Amino acid sequence: MTTETTNIHTAAAAGSMPARDLTRELDGLEAIAHRMDTLFRVPVVGVRVGLDSILGLIPGIGDTAALAPAAYILYRAHEMGAPKHMLARMGVNVGLDWLIGLVPLVGDLADIGFKANRRNVAMLRRHFEA
Repeated sequence: MTTETTNIHTAAAAGSMPARDLTRELDGLEAIAHRMDTLFRVPVVGVRVGLDSILGLIPGIGDTAALAPAAYILYRAHEMGAPKHMLARMGVNVGLDWLIGLVPLVGDLADIGFKANRRNVAMLRRHFEA
């Protein structure tokens, strides 16, 4: 058993979700975050972008549409028992990502560097592994 698995088992024992379910849930959320933030590698430049960046190119509705998966990650974190201060930080990440993306062109470029979904899932995993 790896240290990561042991820590998740310990975290699961303290909460209401079994360790296997907790690991599966975190893996699923990481898959969503990957699709939204780092699905494609831009040739030559080597920067990774996801559906969030692509949706952000649609004026007016793209960034707002990208809120749905981010909100789902936040909802699942709440359901998994993440503390309120962590949920607040995750919400700030989502809000910043949305606000940054609203600025035409500059926001789209900045959005490439600010991966709110990946940050939030990494924060959630660190919490449950601690």
